[in-house]
Amino acid sequence: MPNFRSECPVRRPITVTVNSHRDHKPNLKIDFFSRCGYCNAHDEWKSTYYEVDHFIPEYILTIKSKTDYSNLVYSCRSCNNAKRKKWPSNDQSVPNINNEGFVDPCEPTYESHFSRRTTGEIDHETDLGKWMYFALKLHKPHHKIVWNLENLNQMITELKKLENNLDDQPEIKAKLLKVYDEYTAYYAQLRAL
Repeated sequence: MPNFRSECPVRRPITVTVNSHRDHKPNLKIDFFSRCGYCNAHDEWKSTYYEVDHFIPEYILTIKSKTDYSNLVYSCRSCNNAKRKKWPSNDQSVPNINNEGFVDPCEPTYESHFSRRTTGEIDHETDLGKWMYFALKLHKPHHKIVWNLENLNQMITELKKLENNLDDQPEIKAKLLKVYDEYTAYYAQLRAL
């Protein structure tokens, strides 16, 4: 079974004053490895649809400012929209209670709540993970599709390196190149949407 994610994001201690929490997006993109903190999808598919989420929702923030970097998450629009104002404890210092709520994606324990099937679907591994799974709508098919496209792209890139070794197998080389060309064209179309 593949790991849910290969790296745990780490927020740098950024304290610069900004006008809007969205001004932190470039730094969050770096700290989150260009991946959604919640579902781990890479932003190469739709970077304009990546947003800045308040881990603790704005409506209950009293201790931290709305632009506090330590409370922000680089998030795909799907996860950000699904999460919205969900915060079952209604206490900014209590992220989860009775297996309901969230774990900060920068916590190393975050990934223990989820796994990936070899076909790309996200599964929950704990009761709290189950709650987050449904709250973030991690069951939506695009999570599987993006994961598979990312892996296929990586495999095609590796296979492309072998093309020079296929000179004595022209049929296989031609098929490989055709699949690669079709995939890259589709990939470019998807990114342009």
